[in-house]
Amino acid sequence: MTIQSKMIQKALADLTVKLFLYKDLAKAGVSDIQIQRTPIATRITARVRKPGMVVGKKGNTIKEVCDELSRRFGIENPQFEVVEVTQPALDAKLMAEKIGQRIEMRPNIKPIMRMALREIMEAGALGAELQVAGKVVGKGGKAKALRVRDGYLRKSGEPMKQVRKGHYVAYLKAGAIGVSVKIVPPNAHFPDTVHVQKPSAETDKLFADQASAQIAADIATDAAANAAPAESNSESSDSKKATPAKKRPVRKAKKADEQSATVKQPVEKTESKAEAQSEKPVEPAAS
Repeated sequence: MTIQSKMIQKALADLTVKLFLYKDLAKAGVSDIQIQRTPIATRITARVRKPGMVVGKKGNTIKEVCDELSRRFGIENPQFEVVEVTQPALDAKLMAEKIGQRIEMRPNIKPIMRMALREIMEAGALGAELQVAGKVVGKGGKAKALRVRDGYLRKSGEPMKQVRKGHYVAYLKAGAIGVSVKIVPPNAHFPDTVHVQKPSAETDKLFADQASAQIAADIATDAAANAAPAESNSESSDSKKATPAKKRPVRKAKKADEQSATVKQPVEKTESKAEAQSEKPVEPAAS
């Protein structure tokens, strides 16, 4: 047997084990299952929403699961580890399963999608997108897709590896409905994001000193600028007091005097002519 065929058989064996565990532990809300094979034992790690349902009372349920794995799949010495999901709202698979189960119970799709999107964003996700496709309207209606999104979500490229994806199929009387969920976790780092570092205590003190010095310099310049106009105003007021105010000539009175003088001159001339005539001697008339 070649190496390629061995790798394919190993991958298929792991896939069958995962499908069995997903189906057997469906009530506990399984998010992810990882299988690690070693020469000593086979370690199986399951991330679930309700770990108590997997462990069972005094570990009876988990013992039954290990016995079933050994009997059905021939796994020697299986070591089963259960990890609880701390934030189910940020797990895409658990949220898709939750939305699908709600649709199966009550097919009121739009309010269910809005509530799930609000729950994801309140948990701290950077972005999310929910899509429900299939016989959404009901029996006899055409299949269509409903989509809601919020926040920041990349659609292509290398950053898509950081986006969490989940899928679930809900079976109704009208037909199957597929639910797909995409979530951007809070710790995702994209190339176009800008991170602002908080300054240390020394830099804070340095910035505070620089700001205080700048404020003092601005106050000094403002005071000097205000003092210069005040000095110029005082000098102008002193010069006004030293020089007496000039009286404006009364033009109307001057014009009136000129008119009266022009009127009096002809009168004086007539009087002088009469006096000259009276002063002349009277010649006797010829007989």
